[in-house]
Amino acid sequence: MDKLLHNCPKEVHMHLLLKFFSLISCRRTDVLLMSPGLAPIVWEGTFNRDILNAQYRQKNFVVGVATFAVKKYDFPCAIQDLCHYAYGQIKVVNFYLFTDHPEKVPSMKLAPEKRLFIIPVQNYSWWQDISMNRMDIISNHIRSHWRYEVDYLYSMDTNVQMFEHIGVEIVDTLVGTISSWQYTKPWDSNSYERRPESRAAIPSGEGDFYYAASFYRGSMSEIYKLTCFKGVTEDRANGIEAKWHEESHLNKYLLYHKPTRLLSPEYYWDEELIRSHNQG
Repeated sequence: MDKLLHNCPKEVHMHLLLKFFSLISCRRTDVLLMSPGLAPIVWEGTFNRDILNAQYRQKNFVVGVATFAVKKYDFPCAIQDLCHYAYGQIKVVNFYLFTDHPEKVPSMKLAPEKRLFIIPVQNYSWWQDISMNRMDIISNHIRSHWRYEVDYLYSMDTNVQMFEHIGVEIVDTLVGTISSWQYTKPWDSNSYERRPESRAAIPSGEGDFYYAASFYRGSMSEIYKLTCFKGVTEDRANGIEAKWHEESHLNKYLLYHKPTRLLSPEYYWDEELIRSHNQG
């Protein structure tokens, strides 16, 4: 802890320490609990959900969840899972479902404080096009009306395994999720874009965590800044496609705009890893 705080201005020491210890209630010795940027890393078993719920109970905030179900999706399962994830003390939730098949979305009965908005979107020929256009779509909706409707926004895919009891521990100003792949491969095999001609490029030797584009979130103002990052459009104009598309640009942004909280891979586990484990 002393080493992490060495170069940090003294006036922010107390704020950082209070934030860290208010979240982390059980010290695990098998995982990293704080990032080099002094943000808490949330792992199962490292916090007291009752304490966090009590802190947020008096806060009347609204959460928005944006997800894309384009091309082939099991709509009933995807939507039921989506609406199931955000609960606990997060009472008011707007679900924004972007789909190229709005007619296939089944009718669902939701709690009064949870609302589902079905938004038609273009059916792109390639999944890469869907990925690369998501940030533009999200930023346009934030600018037009979401900023008046919700306080925090989650962007998430519908095909990754999550904890059933996800709650207010994921709420913060800017939150990144550590990729589950980073914990199954050697450190030097992470997938940063290294080509200097790409706006997503991270110089060799730089980088700390590899973040999943499948699940990121934050306050409306911070997510708007993130989605307005012009790297994607500038690369496209120059005929460049980053190594992992939108995710490469997300990692470039979060390297230089540090998250205020990180979620462990436990919170968003890639189903492909589960299949690989079962087959092995």
